Amino acid sequence: MKVLAGAVLGAALIVPQAAHAAPAQEKLVYFSYDKSGKVRAYEGDKGWRTLADTGQTPQMAAAPDGTKAAWVTVGGALKVKSGAEVTTVATELQGGTPCLTPVWSADSKQVAYVKGETIMAVRADGTGRRTLGASKGVCHLAWSAGGRYLAGYTGEADALYRLDVKTGKAAKVNGVKWINHVQSLSPDGSRAIVGFPPNPDTPGDGSWPSRFRPVVLDVATGKRVPIPLKGRLTGALYLPDGRMAVRTGGEIVLLDRKGKEAFRVTEPSGTKGAALLQFRR
Repeated sequence: MKVLAGAVLGAALIVPQAAHAAPAQEKLVYFSYDKSGKVRAYEGDKGWRTLADTGQTPQMAAAPDGTKAAWVTVGGALKVKSGAEVTTVATELQGGTPCLTPVWSADSKQVAYVKGETIMAVRADGTGRRTLGASKGVCHLAWSAGGRYLAGYTGEADALYRLDVKTGKAAKVNGVKWINHVQSLSPDGSRAIVGFPPNPDTPGDGSWPSRFRPVVLDVATGKRVPIPLKGRLTGALYLPDGRMAVRTGGEIVLLDRKGKEAFRVTEPSGTKGAALLQFRR
């Protein structure tokens, strides 16, 4: 398997401090490259908190509950940090490859990772290891909130696969010629939010994009499902309950499960070059 690789700096999670930009009931989590190589979260009155020092590896993921982080070291060890404790939960993985990111389950209790073309899962404490199945779609894994499906793109960036955990088998999604990002799956796994390279000759190095033009795909048919918003869209993700948060024009627009606009939040300053990872309300 040819996996796209590239040298990138470490990662930092940023939840901006500007209270006026997002009401207290919203939780915004951003991802940006930073020389410190630290995963950091901002928690309102509690201020900044470092979740983990990843050693400047791009293969990292933050748990949805905002208390844990997982990352693959250059040497191929999958580490999980929860509180002050760091646990090595897997070894002999492919390190130093930006696209081979782990992914957390919606309840933040398990982390899935890639070993060859096998997708595994393990609890945050290193117990309960299990095989989820085999898939050629190993890059930028996304895990449906319902827990049954995972999706990822190939190392050659030429196909999208969805793995059914119940059967352990993966199916190729129709209608995808080139792809360089998988952001998230709908809770039931029937739709995927993905990104396509503007030029197939330059798909990138597999790093997590700070911004991308989101495309919603019906996994069964491969057809594109329009996002009912005007303007330049620069990102989107599914919430665990099926709503969708969409970035556009310096705002995050929350769409309900029927695609109707619920409300808008102005993004804080300083997030232009950051990727939106989480939106909660």
